[in-house]
Amino acid sequence: MSDQFRFGTHPDLGFVAAASPELPQHLAEWFLTREQFEPVPTTPGLYRLSEPERDGHRRTRQAVTDLRRQGYAVHADIVLDPAASPGPPRPALPNGLLERRSRLAQAAAGRTTQRGTPPTTSPPSARPIPPKPSYAPTVHLTASGAGRSR
Repeated sequence: MSDQFRFGTHPDLGFVAAASPELPQHLAEWFLTREQFEPVPTTPGLYRLSEPERDGHRRTRQAVTDLRRQGYAVHADIVLDPAASPGPPRPALPNGLLERRSRLAQAAAGRTTQRGTPPTTSPPSARPIPPKPSYAPTVHLTASGAGRSR
């Protein structure tokens, strides 16, 4: 089976994609535009990723994954192929957020004196049960042979 979609990089256009000529053009455009690719006006059949500076590498890799999940044969440059290369390193959390989260996790895992103190109110299961009434309620039921009347 030949590749139905191809993904790569272009020096001027950034992340690009093209569909096989055997794939109907309207179908290729439908899939690629939903993956945030837009047609290149000067080159019919070529699509570029919109806003490539906004995490373009990850978004292109995601498009490759999505089309493969749909059952299409996809060829991608090795840096854009999730099956052939690991993803880019995740950026470190800014402003010491990673250290703060680590401290919070350690504090949450540690012991506290508040956990050992008994509650000041009784739990709901310890509420007293009201006494039974001294009389037996009387219920009058009437039976009719025809069933319920309307």
